[in-house]
This record gives sequence, structure tokens and C-alpha cells, in this order.
Amino acid sequence: MLIPTIVMGVIAVIVLIIAYQKGGGEHILGLKSAGHLLLEVMPLLIFAFIVAGIIPLLIPTEMISKWVGAESGLRGILIGSAMGGLTPGGPFVSLPIAAGLLRAGASIGTLVAFMTAWSLWAVSRLPMEVGLMGWKFTAIRLACTFIFPIIAGLIANLFFSRINVL
Repeated sequence: MLIPTIVMGVIAVIVLIIAYQKGGGEHILGLKSAGHLLLEVMPLLIFAFIVAGIIPLLIPTEMISKWVGAESGLRGILIGSAMGGLTPGGPFVSLPIAAGLLRAGASIGTLVAFMTAWSLWAVSRLPMEVGLMGWKFTAIRLACTFIFPIIAGLIANLFFSRINVL
């Protein structure tokens, strides 16, 4: 986490310097906007990290192994897909949950299916999509993407199950 943090810090400083040099107070407006965003996102981040930290402690490793671990096979991939599709919110929610499942012993296929379903299916996003794009488009998109989380999970298990990602 150190290198991404340093890179993001350097980018933030560069952007702040550019905004300052433009004049007109854009750097102040940008910092205020960042502060408002921080206040909005912070509670969500805290709760997501709590969930990620507690998942490995609450669920026995035998249960993780059986349902979503390396031995779970297709069942784990299907569970991961369903969990990913139902996980609300942005990456601030899904990534800590996936990290907690990884630390608890979930298989790489399950986690790839989880993240793929989260990005493709996003049940919490459906009302807005239906409202803006209509039922027909949403149904077509879901039908076209339905199989991808499962395929991605199977590919991950097939080619990467022996790699230790922790």
C-alpha cells in the first residue's frame, strides 16, 4: 500500500500546484470539495473496513473453505457472483469485503467472480439504469453479461489457483 499511496500523494501535490498557479482560488475550491467528499465517504469507509476486518473472524475457516474456498469449485464461484452482484456501493465497499474474504480463505475464482459480478451486475445500480436507459436496455445488458462473472471465476481457478495472492 505504500507505493500507491506515494504515487497518489505525488499526483495530488502536482494537481494542487497546477491549480494554485492558475490563480483564481481553484486550489481552495478543490480542497473544499475534497473535504466535503471525505465527510461523505468516511462513514462508508469505516463500516466497510469493519466488515472486512470482522468477516475472517466471524466465519469459521472450515465454512469459508467449504462454501467459497478452493474446494468449493463452481458452488463458490456462484456464491461469489451472487454476493458481488448484491454488494451495494462503490469500490470503497466491495474491495474491503473482497479483501476480508481473501484473508478468510476464499478462492481466487470466488473473488474474481465477486469483483466481476459487482462491476457488471450491480443490483443497487439497477433502479437508476432502468430509469435512465429503460427496462429493455437493462434486461439486454444483464442477459449479455450474466455469464461473465462465472466464466471469469472458472478461468481464475483454472489458471491461478496455485498462486498465493496474499
